[in-house]
Amino acid sequence: MTAGPALSASGEPLLRLDNISKEFPGVRALSNVHFDLRRGEVHAVCGENGAGKSTLMKIISGVYQPSSGTISYKGEERQFSSTRESEAAGIAIIHQELNLVPHLSVAENIYLAREPRRGFLVDRKKLRADAKRCLDRLGVDINPDRPVRGLSVAQCQMVEIAKALSLDAEVLIMDEPTSSLTEQETRLLFKVIRDLKASGVGIVYISHRLDEMAEIVDRVTVLRDGRYISTDDFATTSIDAIVSKMVGRSLEEKFPDRTSVPGDEIIFSAERLTRAGTFRDVSFTLRRGEILGFAGLMGAGRTEVARAIFGADPLDAGTVTLHGETLSITSPRDAIAAGIAYLSEDRKAQGLAIKMPVDANMTLANMEAVSNRFGLIDFAKHAKAARDYVDLLNIRTPSIRQPVRLLSGGNQQKIIIGKWLFRKSKVLFFDEPTRGIDVGAKLAIYRLMDELAADGIGVVLISSELPEILGMTDRVAVFHQGRITGVLETQKTTQEEIMRYASGYARPAG
Repeated sequence: MTAGPALSASGEPLLRLDNISKEFPGVRALSNVHFDLRRGEVHAVCGENGAGKSTLMKIISGVYQPSSGTISYKGEERQFSSTRESEAAGIAIIHQELNLVPHLSVAENIYLAREPRRGFLVDRKKLRADAKRCLDRLGVDINPDRPVRGLSVAQCQMVEIAKALSLDAEVLIMDEPTSSLTEQETRLLFKVIRDLKASGVGIVYISHRLDEMAEIVDRVTVLRDGRYISTDDFATTSIDAIVSKMVGRSLEEKFPDRTSVPGDEIIFSAERLTRAGTFRDVSFTLRRGEILGFAGLMGAGRTEVARAIFGADPLDAGTVTLHGETLSITSPRDAIAAGIAYLSEDRKAQGLAIKMPVDANMTLANMEAVSNRFGLIDFAKHAKAARDYVDLLNIRTPSIRQPVRLLSGGNQQKIIIGKWLFRKSKVLFFDEPTRGIDVGAKLAIYRLMDELAADGIGVVLISSELPEILGMTDRVAVFHQGRITGVLETQKTTQEEIMRYASGYARPAG
């Protein structure tokens, strides 16, 4: 194992947890879990959704109190009663779910409740300069004065990371930090992580992207069903071994064998779609049985095109055709009625009513199908529809009345898919559908996408993960600065060729 220069294998761990258990009403989330973190190392915590990773991190950072067990920090037994207390002690966490205030600026979010002051007033000049220094450290070009509500998910993720860096923490917990970052942004983040390791910071790293761990991780602890399974030096184990421990079985395939076969029939087409300042002259077709990929760097226009087709943002020009009929879409309601669905990359903010139960979310886009002729909900139909799709999609939930917010990310994503399947959608845009979900759930989502394409439903996959694009699509439309620069046959292309088109080195299509 290779570790940072400040690592002392024989010394007291920087952070140590022994026999940590956590119980919620009716649920035992953690049972006698062990974990330790040394100075100057990256220690990964792996496990499927629901394995207890996030609960353990929330105990370390003071969000939850353990039901039993002990926490030692810098040689002293500690128990943090709040995140403010843990941050004051030098422990910072970057949450998987973004935790920013939309109407405040980037700088104000980075230093929220810690703003530099001149007397009784906030020192705006220093606030901006300090925030810019954190952003520059990450190598990202985001205006510190820009309101957060105008940022993309990936940009918000970088702001969250900058916020954690601003605390100068001795322990930094990263919960899915690269889940919405491009490959280039991930490289920048890894450079920051290496610098932090060299300065003696201990980093707890949670990610479902196991392949990327080989570059930065020193040790790995596996949890399964809230229980401790093992801790290994990363250099002496393998991805296959880690996955086997995570799921309790062998999981050899990353992508399923495709059963859908693209035909010649064009079921959906977009012609010269334009939205001023965002994208222009975007044209593509989608064939029956095909999965079409959208690839490109952050801000290239992939999500923006999908949102415009769905009616969430206005188009200035262009036409959309579905099964030979030219559509007039001015709102999501029009798109849904026509049979077009959009699965947002931010599932909790835009795809789910997270405080509502599973059954309500499943039928939300098609209430007329579970209502009687007087417009009142037929609760028998409502429950049957929810149960049918829970069974069909193998959604793990104790009840169809379970609030969606209590389910894992993979099961939440399946509920969104179920919602649109119940609506009988004809074209589905999947925007980063496997962001923040585990390897087992990813495979289930991939199989669902393949089955949908095989059933004649149009599938568009928007993804920042090029292996995912190459593993799941038939063709890939590559975006650069609001234009499609190339539409490539997936089996005949490579990551390198896609990146050339995404970086603008290849001539735009058309």
